[in-house]
Amino acid sequence: MAKIINGLSLPNIPWQDKPTGCRDAVWRYDKNPIIARDLIQSSNSIFNSAVVPFNGAFAGVFRCDDKARNMNIHRGFSVDGYDWELDNEVIEFESYNSYALQSEYKYDPRVVFIEDRYYITWCNGYHGPTIGMAYTYDFKKFYAMENAFLPFNRNGVLFPRKINDKYVMLSRPSDNGHTPFGDIFISQSPNLVYWGEHRHVMHTAGGWQATKIGAGPIPLETDEGWLMFYHGVLTSCNGFVYSFGAAILDINEPWVVKYRTLPYLMCPSTLYECVGDVPNVAFPCAALADADTGRIAFYYGAADTVTCLAFGYVDGIVDFVKKNSM
Repeated sequence: MAKIINGLSLPNIPWQDKPTGCRDAVWRYDKNPIIARDLIQSSNSIFNSAVVPFNGAFAGVFRCDDKARNMNIHRGFSVDGYDWELDNEVIEFESYNSYALQSEYKYDPRVVFIEDRYYITWCNGYHGPTIGMAYTYDFKKFYAMENAFLPFNRNGVLFPRKINDKYVMLSRPSDNGHTPFGDIFISQSPNLVYWGEHRHVMHTAGGWQATKIGAGPIPLETDEGWLMFYHGVLTSCNGFVYSFGAAILDINEPWVVKYRTLPYLMCPSTLYECVGDVPNVAFPCAALADADTGRIAFYYGAADTVTCLAFGYVDGIVDFVKKNSM
C-alpha cells in the first residue's frame, strides 16, 4: 500500500467516507459546492483556488472574478475547510521591485509551504500570461517576486521541497489565447529567481487528455514517487471538457514518468460542473493530505463558477494509476 512520506499529520482534514457502491478512486462531497459564486459582494465567481493547512486550521488564495469580469486573487480562512471567509478586497502585494508588481490579471493560484514560508504561484498577466510568484509568512503580508518565466505560460506548480538541491516547478507553455495545445514541462532553479534545466514531462494523449494537459495541486511525495495530479482537456463538438487524472513521477528525476492514468479520475458530470460560466469543467488546484491515514481532500473549480470538494485515499489512487497506466 502506497504511503505519503515527508507529509503532515492532518487529523482535521475535511473528509467524507466513500459512498456505498462507489467504484471510483475519487468521490465528490455530497454538499457541493462549498463556496458559492457570490460568497463575497464583489465576486461573479470563485473557483480554481488553493488551500493549505495553517495554524491548526486552513488558509487559502482564491481566484475571484469580479462583476466586471476582472480576474484576481483574494485571501481566505476556514476553521474546518468547508466554511470559508474571504476578503472582499484583492491581495495587495509589497515589493522593492516595481516590475514584480506589474500585473494585468491574476488567476488559478497554487500555494505550497517550502522551508519557512508559503509560496504562491499563479497565472500572471505581463504582456500575456506567465507565472507570477510571491510569498507570505503569515497570510497578512504578501511579497511579490519576479515572474518565473517569459510569456506565454500557465499552471505553474512548485514541488514542496528541493530536489537535488534545486527548486522545481511544473508548468505548461502556452500561447496568448485560449490555448488549444499544451504539454507539461519541468524547470529548475537554485534560488526561485533564475530558472533553467527545462525538461519535458508529459505530452497530450487520447480521449479526455487529447488537447492539452496541465499540472494541478502541489505534488504529494509517496514511497512510490511523486503523485502528480493534472487536468486534461478534450475538444468536443461543443467545446472544451476539463477532467483530471494522476501520474507517478520519479522521486529524484521528476521529469521521468513511471505511471500515468489512461482513464480519468474524475470528469465533469454533475449539474454544478456542467452548468456555469464555462460548462464542463472539473479543475483541481489544491490537495490536502493526511500522512497518517492517507486521506486526500481535493479542492476543485466547477464550471469556472464555484468551488467544490472531492476525496480519495493515496493508496487507492496510486493503485488506480498503476493498474490503469497507459
